[in-house]
Amino acid sequence: MTCFFAYTFKTNIEIMKFTVISPEIYTYGAMLVAGILKDRGYDVTIKNRLSARPKDTVMLSLYSTQHLMSDAIKDFISEHRKNGGTVFIGGPVSAYPEIVAGELNPDATLIGEGEETVPLVAEYGISDKIPGIAYIRKDGELRITEPAIPASINRPTPLIPADITKQSIRGASAYIETHRGCTGACTFCQVPRYFGREIRSRDLDDILKEVREFKKRGARRLSVSGGTGSLYQYKDGKIDEDSFIELLKGMAKIMGPKNVSSPDIRVDCISDKILDAIRDYTIGWVFFGLESGSDDILRHMGKGAGVKEASEAVERCREHGLKVAGSFIVGHPMETEDDFNKTKDFISEHFLDDVFVSIAEPIPKTPLADLVLKTPREKNPTYIPHEGEYRSLKLTESEARSFDLQMHADMYKPNLHVVTDEIFNTYLSGVRKDGNEVRAATDLLFKYYG
Repeated sequence: MTCFFAYTFKTNIEIMKFTVISPEIYTYGAMLVAGILKDRGYDVTIKNRLSARPKDTVMLSLYSTQHLMSDAIKDFISEHRKNGGTVFIGGPVSAYPEIVAGELNPDATLIGEGEETVPLVAEYGISDKIPGIAYIRKDGELRITEPAIPASINRPTPLIPADITKQSIRGASAYIETHRGCTGACTFCQVPRYFGREIRSRDLDDILKEVREFKKRGARRLSVSGGTGSLYQYKDGKIDEDSFIELLKGMAKIMGPKNVSSPDIRVDCISDKILDAIRDYTIGWVFFGLESGSDDILRHMGKGAGVKEASEAVERCREHGLKVAGSFIVGHPMETEDDFNKTKDFISEHFLDDVFVSIAEPIPKTPLADLVLKTPREKNPTYIPHEGEYRSLKLTESEARSFDLQMHADMYKPNLHVVTDEIFNTYLSGVRKDGNEVRAATDLLFKYYG
């Protein structure tokens, strides 16, 4: 998914050198914006660590709410500006410029899809006439200009870093953006609120040209962009099976089937032809956002599909020789013990090949965030001390459910999985870290919107 950028700009200064930074991983959005600037003739460097040439204009692409609370990022911004440089901050966090300004203090934030805005700000600096930016005025007020129009889906080739071969995001060197938008309305997800629910698809020739360039630069495996891959060329309420199949077939011809993945897909966006194509032209895995085994929780999450549809989707994948992974979210404010046990039952019955568990994080300006703001902490599983089986571990209820579900899932994977002391401790440290991060995100939410 394309990242947004918040930019720290100095006006009335000719800016020719840019450093685009995407902390920890090279996101597709960071590479895309770097490519746009390079195409405009600027001197551009892309990095996945917090460093920049002195006095460069830094474009800092932030894709996680956790980045807004990072002392390392705050220190980098402060130090770079103090030394005469400029910093733009963006990525998905630009959807809430109030928090960006308050926590990171950039000169400006690019809000929404930044491909059209970046060249304007690079050339003219901060101006009320440029849509889609936010900045703090001299009087201390946060000024937000009128929204930018959706960016064109056609654009220059991303700037691919020389060390892309070393990157692995769930096994892929990069996720290729094939389309924008999502027809879903999951209450915990930012995507449809960021890109909209209308699907905008790229031309196949442009995508395959980009795939060739990624391979040339050393990418080992490429994945269709996160979200629902089979929505590529979706129009008038219908999935275009043939276009999606041609996409996978074209990518496989360039990369080889074992170096292509199209894992993320909705349970209600599959067909026999689509599943056969995933089997024939990719690594053969499907990743469903199953989230819960309770229909009540799925309704609260706005999934648009219930447990029956999820169960049927898993079985259909098996019939086509595919491996199935599922992600689950625990600790939703409305989740009861009975709801959680239904999720455990779903896992017991379906023998998923892999399972990923996370604690519900209230991303600002999503319906889940609104619900969390209305939920007293003494009723929020993310804060309630766990009094059950894992009481001695001093976990919250959300952490205990995440820990329990991960160990439970290991018992029902097709291959033998033994929970050793090392695995036990890995799960335990993981859920504690997850719980701390969700509480920090919740505290941040209350600080600005509570």
